[in-house]
Amino acid sequence: MSGLESATPRIKVIQRLALTLLVVAGVVNYIDRATLAVANPLIREELGLSIADMGYLLSAFLWAYAFAQLPTGAMVDRLGPRILLTLGLSLWSLAQLLGGLVQNFGQFFGARILLGIGEAPQFPTGARVVRDWFNQRDRGLATGVFNCASSLGTAIAAPLLTFLMLSFGWRVMFVIMGVAGLIVAAAWCVFYRNPEEVALTPQENVYRTQGDPPGQRTKVTFREWKLLFRFRTTWGMVAGYFGCIYLTWIYTAWLPGYLEIERHMSVKYTGWAAAIPFACGVIGGVFGGYIADHLVRRGTEPLRSRRIPAAIALLGTAACTVAAAYVSSNALAIAFISISLFLVYVTSTCAWALSSVAVPTNCTASIGAVQNFGGYLGGALAPTVTGLIVQKTGSFIPALVVGALIGIISAGSYLFVVDQPITGADLEAEAEAQLSSVRG
Repeated sequence: MSGLESATPRIKVIQRLALTLLVVAGVVNYIDRATLAVANPLIREELGLSIADMGYLLSAFLWAYAFAQLPTGAMVDRLGPRILLTLGLSLWSLAQLLGGLVQNFGQFFGARILLGIGEAPQFPTGARVVRDWFNQRDRGLATGVFNCASSLGTAIAAPLLTFLMLSFGWRVMFVIMGVAGLIVAAAWCVFYRNPEEVALTPQENVYRTQGDPPGQRTKVTFREWKLLFRFRTTWGMVAGYFGCIYLTWIYTAWLPGYLEIERHMSVKYTGWAAAIPFACGVIGGVFGGYIADHLVRRGTEPLRSRRIPAAIALLGTAACTVAAAYVSSNALAIAFISISLFLVYVTSTCAWALSSVAVPTNCTASIGAVQNFGGYLGGALAPTVTGLIVQKTGSFIPALVVGALIGIISAGSYLFVVDQPITGADLEAEAEAQLSSVRG
């Protein structure tokens, strides 16, 4: 690897601080998503809500989160990670705090919408931070580190929130998490800096940008954002991530219910049994980043080092999901589910790592957010579709098979991701072709 710049001690400190803050924010992000699910029975009883009402509240977050991705990614690329994540953290934490003060369904619905909008910048920001501060050959593992916060937060959420709820009540639980998020927002604003806010040396700038296409800019324009949709790579990433998050949310929303209803496990053991697969997801998220970086250092094209492992891992997730549905042993079922979560987070990390090499620097968060929009369309559909299938058939097996089929189709979508990145010149050429077509 001669001729390649290494990170200076100062860059390494910035990298570690940024990843630490991103992981902490990501963990809070996923714990906050789980508060409504954990407090479900108590909230229904106190506010007089039906199960259908709770379903609307749960889905309100997912739909708001999905559609907020479209403008949010471009805003991260336009205004920078420091401002956008500070605003996002503050908004979602205030929404969480308000959740502890609501008096009726309408107020709660509004708080969940605000939560979804506020949480939208988290992962596009992470993608842009990795692109800004890490060399191309180091971005996979860095992506895996910040992305593992999703499974880590999910694994922590149930025991932590249950403790807070039983100790102080569900309203105080919401308020405590809201205050915690505001503290993290303040820490991000105080300690994180965008590259242009730091007096970097020429060596440090070479390290950050070596291997990227020349002529990179830092801010995206609305025209460039629109042009991303004219490339097959964008649509391959969107469709691939749809299946990844669809399968993820089958497990996120229904794993405890599956273990209780289909596997007849007691509530006493369900919490621990459900935590094991998500702990495996933490390992899978980091491992996916390691694989991407390892392949790049072995000479694999950066996009290929991400899309091929993403597709293979998603196929493996689908296969293990079907296996978990049909094995008779509960222990084997947990083992296959654990492998599924391990592999689906390999896919998730590789998908986010794609956004750091697939487009010009100024479009990194934009394409990551567009990809996440596609993913959370799948995430919003998965709990509802799964519930409807279980209600109609009386079994989770058909729902898991449907999820596996979606995963297989989405894995094939990574064939649409080409091995050469979209460059600024490509965007200009596409803009000129579009203009010529209009003139013609």
